[in-house]
Amino acid sequence: MSIKYFKTGLIAGVFSLVFMLGANAQENKGEKGRKERPTFAQLLEDMDANEDGKLSKDEIKGRLKNRFDKIDLNEDGFITEEEFKKAPRPKGRKRDN
Repeated sequence: MSIKYFKTGLIAGVFSLVFMLGANAQENKGEKGRKERPTFAQLLEDMDANEDGKLSKDEIKGRLKNRFDKIDLNEDGFITEEEFKKAPRPKGRKRDN
């Protein structure tokens, strides 16, 4: 009788573990499995080399660098928090069907 309970407990534990791992893998993802947009504070922490509270084109990297001119609304060579908040969202990638 105790082997039956052991097997049941083991199966329940495995299912719980699988559920927790799946939930953790999706923690920072938004709709359709995409990562959520980082906050400006996160970008400053990661990229603001001179710690002036704004991001120059030389400091940024990745997809943000490719969109720099669209985000730098006043064309002063820096992205401020206000400009980042007003930035248009990038369009999703087209999928091959």
